[in-house]
Amino acid sequence: MENKTILITGGAGFIGSHVVRLFVNKYPNYKIINLDNLTYAGNLANLKDIEDKPNYKFVKGDIVDGAAMYKLFEDEKFEAVIHLAAESHVDRSISNPTEFVFTNVIGTVNLLNAANRTWKDNFEGKLFYHVSTDEVYGSLGHEGLFTETSNYDPHSPYSASKASSDHFVRAYFDTYGLPSLISNCSNNYGSYQFPEKLIPLFINNIRNNQPLPVYGKGLNIRDWLWVEDHARAIDVIFHKGKLGSTYNIGGHNEWTNIDLIKIMCTILDGKLGREKGSSEKLITYVKDRAGHDLRYAIDSTKLKNELDWVPSLQFEKGLEKTIDWYLANVDWMESVTSGNYQDYYAKQYAKH
Repeated sequence: MENKTILITGGAGFIGSHVVRLFVNKYPNYKIINLDNLTYAGNLANLKDIEDKPNYKFVKGDIVDGAAMYKLFEDEKFEAVIHLAAESHVDRSISNPTEFVFTNVIGTVNLLNAANRTWKDNFEGKLFYHVSTDEVYGSLGHEGLFTETSNYDPHSPYSASKASSDHFVRAYFDTYGLPSLISNCSNNYGSYQFPEKLIPLFINNIRNNQPLPVYGKGLNIRDWLWVEDHARAIDVIFHKGKLGSTYNIGGHNEWTNIDLIKIMCTILDGKLGREKGSSEKLITYVKDRAGHDLRYAIDSTKLKNELDWVPSLQFEKGLEKTIDWYLANVDWMESVTSGNYQDYYAKQYAKH
């Protein structure tokens, strides 16, 4: 395996930390630079197990700072970028859309500019890989699947910002020849997910006998993918994907929110030694989210046929593994929910 220096943005976040860990451990010849601004969802404690590896380096920085991004590219001489850094929570985008424009749109364009400017004399062996979401396609009815050729129809400020960033990546490929790839993925679940998202939030609330707030009637449908399978897909696409292409990554696991919540209640009642059905009593229906898409579902046929990727875990098995991880890592959850995790950077990197 050839030597490469790879920038992974957002590598202290949920999906990013799994991608960083996979690449650092699997490719010792690669130098992995993890760039993260350590906002509320970035947590370096997610990467304690690899932080001292010789082929890993953390850089604290903001992709919204274009000059800083260009300097980083000049200093580190990246051959490739895997761009995961993004504001990603729909509710937060509704209350503060401008922040999503800056990070997801301006930040992506800053990285594209830095890559284009640094690589323009020789694109050979270079790659800008942009990781996106299925939410850019809008909402499905009860039939059909999103494919790579589905029309964009974003309904929230979050999905609109991600759609815009996708368009910029494609524009730089078409206009400048910047070698790039895009993947659009369904909902992820697994270890190290910030507990504002449904699965870790509800695991924590059930454990603490807190209400389980369900939007509307809980009938919105999502396709769920285990985060380690997503990291595997990113690895395959990074190494074998066709330049200029888009690949959809799905879990083939569609669940209504209410059915998902009820199965979590059942699993946790068993693991916590509670009477069957007791956790379901915590379910509380709340006013539906504005612009709430009914259903997302991904067709991953292209990824399977071209690059031989399929999910490794069915949802029930992956969900149980995920629940077991959160129950075994209560200290991590309590650190995150209290905000104490943000002290880790100061303690760990004060010596550097």
